[in-house]
Amino acid sequence: MTSVLTSLGVALVTALAMTAAAPAHAQDSKAAKAAQQLDARFAAADKDHDGKLTKAEAEAGMPRVAKRFDEIDTTKSGAVTLQQIKAYGAEHMKKK
Repeated sequence: MTSVLTSLGVALVTALAMTAAAPAHAQDSKAAKAAQQLDARFAAADKDHDGKLTKAEAEAGMPRVAKRFDEIDTTKSGAVTLQQIKAYGAEHMKKK
């Protein structure tokens, strides 16, 4: 389970990179699959099911998120939401 969770960044980046060369319908399918995987990984890491990850939850279940936790936590609340993780990923994909 942990190895699946640690591949968050790799899976998202790979899926988004692969969509650039794929036909439109394949792009939608791959992006949807990457989004579903991210949703599932987040849900598994969110041990108290409150819709956000503390740094401890991120360290245990989404280490790549934990490494960038302070950057992702734009509200400086001590927790990150799935929306914040997706926004961070989208912003950093634009820069590449």
